[in-house]
Amino acid sequence: MTKPNRLVRAIAKTKKLPKFLQRPALNYALRKTVKLVGTAKVDAIKLTAEESIFKIENRTKVQNHIGSVHAAAMALLAETATGMVVGMHVPDDKIPVIKSMNINYVKRAVGALTAKAHLTQEQIDAILTTEKGEVTVAVTVTDEEGKEPIEAEMIWAWVPKRR
Repeated sequence: MTKPNRLVRAIAKTKKLPKFLQRPALNYALRKTVKLVGTAKVDAIKLTAEESIFKIENRTKVQNHIGSVHAAAMALLAETATGMVVGMHVPDDKIPVIKSMNINYVKRAVGALTAKAHLTQEQIDAILTTEKGEVTVAVTVTDEEGKEPIEAEMIWAWVPKRR
C-alpha cells in the first residue's frame, strides 16, 4: 500500500467533520488551492480514488452571450474532474499537469453541468509505479436535461518535482 498523498490526507481531514460540513470543507479547500475553481464556484459532489463528480451552476459569472455555461467554464469543469481523480494518486514527490485537452462542443448546454471522471485500476497502478507518464482520463459532461453538450478528452501527465 502506498503512502496517502497530500490531497488524500486533506480529504481525510474533511471526513472527520460532521457530515453536513464535509462537502463545504472539501469545496473550501479545493477552491482555495485552485483559484479558478474558486472563482467559477465549481462544486465537488464526490471525490474518491476511482471517481470524481463535479458540478457548475449556470450562474451569471460563468455564462456566455446566449445565457448558457461558457465554453471555457465547461473545459474547466472537465479539467477539474479529471485532474482531481488523477491527483488522488500522484505521489507527493511528483506533480500532476494537464498535457492535452481536446473538447468538441456538440450541443447547447441547458442549466447546470455535471462532470464525471474515472480511472481504471491499470491507470491507477501506472500513476503509482511509474516515475513519469501520462493517462487519458475518461470524463462525461452532462447538462440538466441529461444531454452531453461536450465531448472531452483529457490527457494528464505526472512528472517528478524539481529539487
